[in-house]
Amino acid sequence: MIKFTPILLALLYGLAMFRFSMWRTARELDEKSTELMDPMLRQMCDQLAGALEIDRVRVYIYEIEPVNGLAAPDGRIFITRGFYNKFKEGAVSAAEMASVIAHELGHVALGHSRRRMIDFSSQNALRTALAMVLSRFIPGVGVLIANGLASLLAARLSRGDEYEADAYAAALLTKAGIGIEPQIALFEKLEALTQSNAGKAPAWLLSHPMTHDRVQALKDLREKWQVAP
Repeated sequence: MIKFTPILLALLYGLAMFRFSMWRTARELDEKSTELMDPMLRQMCDQLAGALEIDRVRVYIYEIEPVNGLAAPDGRIFITRGFYNKFKEGAVSAAEMASVIAHELGHVALGHSRRRMIDFSSQNALRTALAMVLSRFIPGVGVLIANGLASLLAARLSRGDEYEADAYAAALLTKAGIGIEPQIALFEKLEALTQSNAGKAPAWLLSHPMTHDRVQALKDLREKWQVAP
């Protein structure tokens, strides 16, 4: 039992840290956000709500400049002020903004926040277990290898979530009459909007899939749906 105590403690520590992070994030979002009231984007949200057969999709503006969208652990959907400004400037269309909202709705509907909590705790335990084993054979370096392997696993799981949320959004946008094209169009301009250097990093180290892979996955979905009986 003593041998497994560090792993159990790592599991509990990971769970506690994740819950603390969720609490801190929720508090900051409460303090720095207001509900989105833009008429054109509200119309898009109403179309999504109709496709989901619910009364309303609530979206909030998070008052930070980076271009991003996010789903809070409590299920709320946010777009950043920086992203909204791109829409107001005409760099992003209302339909493209709707694709961001649909993607974040996918994270909520598919339970990715709860899954991340489990994954985070499990990875912390795995990191501890690997470090214990590897340090016996390669002292000093074993911990670094364990951390690297755990990070690779976390990135792989995160990329899987993004593909799932993309597919959910594609289906929702199609049902809402908006279609997949705005989703693809946004991805094709996303790196320029975010000034991302992600394309320079190896795909297996990224928490999000490479943009061209996401676009291709959407095109494959579109083709599959078009030929389906």
